[in-house]
Amino acid sequence: MFIIHVTYVKPLEEVDRVLPEHAAFLKEQYRLGRFIASGRLVPRTGGIIIANYRGKKELLELLQDDPFCKQGIAAYSILEFSPTMCDPRFQIFVDG
Repeated sequence: MFIIHVTYVKPLEEVDRVLPEHAAFLKEQYRLGRFIASGRLVPRTGGIIIANYRGKKELLELLQDDPFCKQGIAAYSILEFSPTMCDPRFQIFVDG
């Protein structure tokens, strides 16, 4: 499982311009079962995505398709972890 820390590297005006395309990318990843949760940071300097994907290398390749990446809007930092404990309602994501 992965936590993706998205950091905006462009002004919010540029972020907002690309946001509809980024949202469409996220929705497709949810549809495919790759992403579990996502949202903005407070204050709005980027966001977080929780993903359950094959591996870090594959995830990095997938993120290249994100319009934020394609247009140089954001940088990504990825943390990989193996959940050992979770709320039972979350177990379906841990079991894969």
